[in-house]
Amino acid sequence: MQYRTLGRTGVQVSSLVLGAMNFGRIGRTTQDDATAIVDAALEAGINLIDTADMYSDGESEEMVGKAIAGRRDDIVLATKASLPMGEERNHQGGSRRWLVTELDNSLRRLGVDHVDLYQIHRWDPTTSDEETLSALTDLQRAGKIRYFGSSTFPAHRVVQAQWAAREHHLSRYVTEQPSYSILQRGIESHVLPVTEQYGLGVLVWSPLASGWLSGAIRQGRDIATNRSAFMPRRFDTSIPSNRTRLDAVERLAKVADAAGLTMIQLALGFVTAHPAVTSAIIGPRTLDHLRSHLAAADTVLSADVLDAIDTIVAPGVDLAPEEKYDTPPSLLDPLLRRR
Repeated sequence: MQYRTLGRTGVQVSSLVLGAMNFGRIGRTTQDDATAIVDAALEAGINLIDTADMYSDGESEEMVGKAIAGRRDDIVLATKASLPMGEERNHQGGSRRWLVTELDNSLRRLGVDHVDLYQIHRWDPTTSDEETLSALTDLQRAGKIRYFGSSTFPAHRVVQAQWAAREHHLSRYVTEQPSYSILQRGIESHVLPVTEQYGLGVLVWSPLASGWLSGAIRQGRDIATNRSAFMPRRFDTSIPSNRTRLDAVERLAKVADAAGLTMIQLALGFVTAHPAVTSAIIGPRTLDHLRSHLAAADTVLSADVLDAIDTIVAPGVDLAPEEKYDTPPSLLDPLLRRR
């Protein structure tokens, strides 16, 4: 396992992060499954676990808490908040009212007195940066969180938040958690240059592109992954962007074969090769999934392999731009761009 410094915090974290999104109802993972996965991940050298309040409505946090009981001090523990938790309109967002309440809920579910990294799951356009950063700074000073970060923020919002922290003499985000894979490289042109400029740690999610780069999706095979069952449109090959992805996967498979690598090793080795990236988040549902990911822990791609990838998917290009999660709201809702 490789270890990197998380931004400028001085905290050493593994290059692979155990993501717990699949713990519970989402991944049909039991507590025994989750505990076995955590045990194996820690044994392999992973020391950062990432979850969120809304994963299976808090069930993921509860499972993580039970799995790490008795060894909390050896783990860098991260969770997230701001996405909706139920129907109540104020049980979401980046307001002080919600973050103070929801952090206590997360600590209770996790069975701990603090988290190491508390992340704003998505930018909340209805709440000022000063409001959110002020609440997070107070929670940090109270000892309930050690650091805080953002997740899937557009580049301009990363910059704005850094400016707001300095302007109002508040603590700042020290990490960003964007989506990044061989098939979705858009952040290379805007987010990653900004995170490098501000010295942020970067924990990338979906490095296997929702399973497109797992090796299970190939030309001529039925697509029957767990993700495709509840996100069928993302894998519908009658859609042009999905056909483009499938063509790219076939070409990438040849690159992996020639290099003696699995598709997972190619995919994880690619994202962790970028100098702006600290770690890649993996989200196994089973021990077998975890083992296939761990096989990439020490993968270092040669310049020839990275060059070959660039010829298949150009730097800074998203093959499925409609699936970007940091798109400004005005591009999605026409009413926001009309007077």
